This record gives sequence, structure tokens and C-alpha cells, in this order.
Amino acid sequence: MIAKDFFLGEELNPDEMDAQTALFHVLPCGLEKTVSYGTGTANGPHAIIAASHQLERLIDGHEPILRGIYTHPDIDLSGSAEDIMRTIARATEQIAASGRIPVTLGGEHALSYGAVKGVMQAYHDKDIGIIQIDAHADLRNCYQGHHYSHASVMHLLANEGVAIAQLGVRAICAEELAARDSYQIFSCDGPELVRGNISSINLPESFPKKLYISFDLDGLDPSILPATGTPVPGGLGYYQALDLVASAAKDRTIIGMDIVELAPDPAHPPSDFIAASICYHLMAIASQGV
Repeated sequence: MIAKDFFLGEELNPDEMDAQTALFHVLPCGLEKTVSYGTGTANGPHAIIAASHQLERLIDGHEPILRGIYTHPDIDLSGSAEDIMRTIARATEQIAASGRIPVTLGGEHALSYGAVKGVMQAYHDKDIGIIQIDAHADLRNCYQGHHYSHASVMHLLANEGVAIAQLGVRAICAEELAARDSYQIFSCDGPELVRGNISSINLPESFPKKLYISFDLDGLDPSILPATGTPVPGGLGYYQALDLVASAAKDRTIIGMDIVELAPDPAHPPSDFIAASICYHLMAIASQGV
């Protein structure tokens, strides 16, 4: 691979792109199997990587690039849904087992099931909490005939005992509300956050100390990032979403993350850069707790 294929590209010096020492390992995963409205998530990872070359090394007073960022080749997405989830899980498990942080770039949100499973396997632990930024709850048992659906991913994980905190949701059905109660999912939804201009939360003391961040880009308002397959009005602001993650991560450790659901659109090129900036901001937040 050459610099243009790496997140942050030529900003990296040889030491910062060393796979053996880099804290952050970027996994491009252009999964697009169960999309149900707009299409194009298969092109999301490389659009984020290309846009990242325009980022500055310094972000919000931090320079996470100093901790090293290695970008892997694309994940092989051949085979059945089960095969794909196992492939993703193997990739994130290998990274997390070495004490590094897997950063999976999507691709549709369904990939988070495999990504989180791999991290759990690496830590031999279910005591991992997911911070989910999203317009949707993704708690359906099955959607449009797909068990491993982008609309079911959090149901799959909650069913395996993973703690979840949902932030920014504003499109939810009765089945998902019932699932929230059943799985005791912490939530602070879009209408409350946006109308109240809330940018900080306190998680329950019992919420796990090891965190996985799953950032669905449709959690942001479409006026900020329109290039996503399932935009919903009334979304989070850019800094609001990042501040919510930072507050949730206080006194906790981020051990994995994904940034999903970018559907690049030539009519909205800033969306690619915003997605890359979100990713780098999340690295900055994670690096402060390691």
C-alpha cells in the first residue's frame, strides 16, 4: 500500500504508519448488503480515506497521529452474511488482542456486529459498552428478511448481553421501544438533546468502563451531512455529537470504534470530509484515555 491508501496519507511519517506500533488500525469495510433506502455505502471507506488527506495533524488541541495510524487493505466481503461477520470479527479481534484500537470504516451499520464481536473475543469479555450515535435504534429483530441487517445490529448485540447507550435517535418503532425496555438500554434521544441543546451526558455508574463507539453518520443532522442512505431531520450538531461521545468516555477507555453509513454523493462532497473529521476527532478522544 502507498500513502494515498492510508488514512491521513502523506501526513504520516514512516514511524507513524508502522503496523507494529500504531495505536489506531483502520479497517476499510465497504459492506452494502441490506441497505433499505439510499445506496452507496460500499464507497464510503475510500471516500473517507481520500478526504482524510485534507485534515490537519492537530485537531482540538490534540495530535492523535503521533500515536500511529495504520490502514489495512479492504476487508474481504465475499460469502454469506455469517461468513462476512466472522471475517470482520477476525480482523478486529487480531487488532484488539494486540492492545491496538480497531477503527472500522463503513459501509453499512450491519458491520458493527462483527466488529464488536471481534473486540469482545479479544478481551474475553462481554463487559463492554457501546456508545451508539444514530438516527435509528437498530433494534428490530429482523428487517426486510435480513437477520444481519443494518436495522437489527443493536438487537443482535443486546441479545448477547452487550450494554448499549443510544444517543440522538429520532426514528424508532414500537418493537424497538419494547426492546429498549427488555434490554435496559440507556437512551437520550434526538428531540431531547437537540431541543435542550444538550452536549454532555452522565452514563449510569454500572455502565462498562471499556467502550466501543459506533458512530452512524445519520446521527448528525442532514443539513450537516446529507450523504447518508437514511437521513432523518432533527439530528445532532457536529460538535454536539462529539461532545456527547467525549462526556460518555470520561473515566472510561475506548477499545474500538466504527464510523458507518456514509454514502458518497458528488452533489455533497463536504460529507466525505466531515466523516473523515469525525473519525479523527474520535481518535483524539480515544487517545486521551489510553
